[in-house]
Amino acid sequence: MLTFNAILKELKDVPVNRLEELYQLVHSMTPKTKPTQTLRKKILSFGGAFSDLSTKDYDDYISHTKKTRTKLFDRKIDL
Repeated sequence: MLTFNAILKELKDVPVNRLEELYQLVHSMTPKTKPTQTLRKKILSFGGAFSDLSTKDYDDYISHTKKTRTKLFDRKIDL
């Protein structure tokens, strides 16, 4: 398995005139957006969304969700 240090060792051999090209390549592989505090708050706002459900209703919801996932994703598909 390739490690970060192994990659860094290889980078030392890149000619100086190719560094800009290497930078562009690395930059093209990084995520375009980074999680922001606003996105984090939106995601966390769903915490406790099911807290007002009774245990029975929550169990029914979980059961129904599992059945639906099984129907949707456990199918044999001929390619």
